[in-house]
Amino acid sequence: MKTIQAYVRKHWFWLIATIGGSIPLVLLAWGLWQDRWIDPVAETTSRTGSAAILMLVLSLACTPVNTLFGLRQVVTARKPLGLYAFLYASLHLLNFIGVDYGFSLRAFLDDALLQKRFMIVGFSAFLILLPLAITSTKGWMKRLGRNWKRLHQLVYLAGIFAVLHYLWLVKIDITKPVIYGAILALLLVLRLPVVRQWVSRLRPKAVSNRPERARPTTARPAKATLQAEQN
Repeated sequence: MKTIQAYVRKHWFWLIATIGGSIPLVLLAWGLWQDRWIDPVAETTSRTGSAAILMLVLSLACTPVNTLFGLRQVVTARKPLGLYAFLYASLHLLNFIGVDYGFSLRAFLDDALLQKRFMIVGFSAFLILLPLAITSTKGWMKRLGRNWKRLHQLVYLAGIFAVLHYLWLVKIDITKPVIYGAILALLLVLRLPVVRQWVSRLRPKAVSNRPERARPTTARPAKATLQAEQN
């Protein structure tokens, strides 16, 4: 029992991200099982797409949140959130290709990619997330070395493509894609070395201004007193 409690205490943020990331999938499966929607195909496409961009933006926010507030445990949520983003993006793409093109990738490429720009950027985002998901293991980190970090920096490009995909897809109310775009722009600004250094300098100042707790001091007995006690 103590071992479980210690594990939860150490990895509580990772557990929240892992469990929370599955909620959209559970709700989608439950809705399909209960036959709650008039158009389940459109609902599946909408829900998986929304979940994919949400998980992607949350994963990109982990490092800046750590930089701003010094919450190192938030970084542990980056990997599960990123994998959930790839999962929902895959379901989103498979549902779209399966329904509209009968799972024919060639028909999809011939039609969609040559005529509709929102599909071009959406499919490009998926192609970027694919190698990132494959190389997310520790084994691949060792194989790629420094190139691993360079490769995974492409996730920001995937985020830009995902926001554009959402923006160009919506024709009437663009509130949500604009919000995601603003958040992504802020995260990209926080990635700039100058901004990151400035934020890093602010955080230690806030910590140093906190009043320090008085540490209890215990007087050490004199050497003669110790020898007397031993005798």
